[in-house]
Amino acid sequence: MAWNRKHGWALLLALGLMLGATSASRAQPALDPKAIDLLKAMSARLAAAKAMSFTATITFESPSRLGPPLAYTTRSDVLVQRPDKLRVITPGDGPAAEFTLDGKTMSAFAPAENLVAVAPAPATIDAALKAAFENAAIYFPFTDVVIADPYAGLTEGLTRAFHVGQSQVVGGTRTDIVAYVSAAVFVQVWIGADDKLPRKMRAIYQGDRAQLRHDMELANWQLDPAVAADAFASERAAKATRVEFARPDPQHPARADTKPKRK
Repeated sequence: MAWNRKHGWALLLALGLMLGATSASRAQPALDPKAIDLLKAMSARLAAAKAMSFTATITFESPSRLGPPLAYTTRSDVLVQRPDKLRVITPGDGPAAEFTLDGKTMSAFAPAENLVAVAPAPATIDAALKAAFENAAIYFPFTDVVIADPYAGLTEGLTRAFHVGQSQVVGGTRTDIVAYVSAAVFVQVWIGADDKLPRKMRAIYQGDRAQLRHDMELANWQLDPAVAADAFASERAAKATRVEFARPDPQHPARADTKPKRK
């Protein structure tokens, strides 16, 4: 077994070096037109949907005391109805949570604690997600998928983009693989070759010295499904104990009229 493992990795390394040399020998523009076209096609497909639902399975790495990172996974069932309704149900792993935006209010519900935070909702999903992050540190890795202009969100600060190739195994379908780079993040996305829907995304943030990976699989896609009138209401959340819609790590800036104490 040890011999096979050692020589297997050596073979993979040799193949990787060969493929890298071949890729490097090809003169490619910083923004590969094929990669840009695929990102635009995916974004247009998402933006055209008045409603959609999907499941996001997210695996992110976290440092461990032993050195190599540990991986943690969550799953979220997402329902979107543009321009101002969103439901995200996250049953696990980790604490269960529900986030709803019904066009009038946005709420974050913790079922185990029976606590809910409610705030007035901005006019759009984009504005609500921004407010939820700024005011309560609520963030979803699939934000760029559900905003009104996915292409603008995905390509903000874009410096490099290239078409890697195709896969027959990701998402149970044939996908085109695109990698793109900005000052903030390096992303690899698998896009359905026929339906142009994102099936998997991997991100590594440029400022992260540990180069921790964030993987997201997107499945169970439904575009323009029938949406029930009460889909964005929760009886359990409505009866829960209310708490302030605020960050779990509140910042307390010093008052302008307060002078620092001398020792």
